[in-house]
Amino acid sequence: MAIGYRHTKTYIAASFDHDRDAVEKLYEWNKDNKLSFHFVDVHSLTQSYDTSRYCSIKKSLSERMSVSKTFILIVGQHTNEVTKGACYNNGCGGYVRLLLSNPYCKYGYPINNKSYIQYECDLAIRENAKIVVLYNSVNVDRNRCPEVVRYKGTHIAMKCRKNAIWGSYVDWDYQAVKNAVMD
Repeated sequence: MAIGYRHTKTYIAASFDHDRDAVEKLYEWNKDNKLSFHFVDVHSLTQSYDTSRYCSIKKSLSERMSVSKTFILIVGQHTNEVTKGACYNNGCGGYVRLLLSNPYCKYGYPINNKSYIQYECDLAIRENAKIVVLYNSVNVDRNRCPEVVRYKGTHIAMKCRKNAIWGSYVDWDYQAVKNAVMD
């Protein structure tokens, strides 16, 4: 790995089932180079598929995080409820628990009952990445943030209330996000 290679990569974690709009907004801002928000998304380096084993996906996530400088976590209403990636969900069919035995993986991998989001947050801490937590809301509610990064890094709301002739409305807060990511 080249010395400067890590300094250009950004890792984005989110519940894509619930917060896809916020992820897409980041990609939209990133694509618009005139806004000086440009980053290289580490997810473009390697692909994982929903049909892959959870342990294979987590290995890919670890590889991506190892070349990342910045970790962006998008926190929404359901972030702490997401369990996808936990072995006990048996999404890959490898989790085996017999009546009185400890669970094991029939493929020979260690059992990891952390969701993908929890796992990614742990990786960000381990890799000493810059942590930016963006709330898909007008408020920062740290209780919705995974505990391991709840009081780490920069936490900001991605949305703000704007005033208009007919009252106020909610809109994306580009400047706040840019300041947090580029700081």
